Amino acid sequence: MTGHDSLVLRVAGRPVGRYVTRPELPARLSPRPCLHPVTTLAGTAVTEFSPADHLHHLGVGVAVPDVEGHNFWGGRTYVRDRGPTELDNHGAQRHTAFQLRDPDGFVEELRWVAAGTELLRERRTVAATGLTDAAWALDFTFSLTNVTPDPLTIGSPATNGRPGAAYGGFFWRARKESEAPGVFTADREGERKVHGTRADWLALTGETWSLVFAGATDRTRRDPWFVRTEEYPGVGSSLAYDERPAIAPGDTLVRRIVTVVADGRLGPDEAATLVRKAVSP
Repeated sequence: MTGHDSLVLRVAGRPVGRYVTRPELPARLSPRPCLHPVTTLAGTAVTEFSPADHLHHLGVGVAVPDVEGHNFWGGRTYVRDRGPTELDNHGAQRHTAFQLRDPDGFVEELRWVAAGTELLRERRTVAATGLTDAAWALDFTFSLTNVTPDPLTIGSPATNGRPGAAYGGFFWRARKESEAPGVFTADREGERKVHGTRADWLALTGETWSLVFAGATDRTRRDPWFVRTEEYPGVGSSLAYDERPAIAPGDTLVRRIVTVVADGRLGPDEAATLVRKAVSP
């Protein structure tokens, strides 16, 4: 991946992720700052960037397919009664400045721009924290403020007529391996049972790694999980599951996701224990 002005996140001096603020990408991929590669403490990569199956999947970040008709996800736009359609409607998230930049995290300001207009201003806070000798946590908060004079609504293919496709918000494109990863929550297992549900945490497990995602605020925990394992490995937190949330002029939408990044395949008890440690005040 090429880009400018990148930084490396470290846990106890060990590199665990690279954050690229200006990836060099075509407009149809909705260019945006992202984390890639993200690794376990043992060095196993647990993200993918612009893979062949979905070129617009960019590691870890925030991606929204419909902000008042503008595509900040990349690729085709789902149009009601037409399906996935190539449109010239792509926006970009533009890095403005770092308010804070340390080895274990940063605070960043971004502008969400489409059709020559700034729609949203984002404040993004990211921190990496060690948990055990084999696990660390990525704490990711984004705050989206409407800087236009009119309300902005956020949509997804699901709200535009494609059932089950409520992607948009925090999204993690995970490592693709020869076998699909496992996925489970505290009380259910498998993509069909987990996708679209609300759960305090959700685990994705590969051959030698695990990711445990947790909503870290009451509001974030009310968003259902978007999960894919068979088609590709990816997990997101759905901003627009069955209706389009609106952000009034000057108002701010805030979400916070904490992700445990662990070596080995965790079970439910281990995942729950690490999440409690990662999210505790």
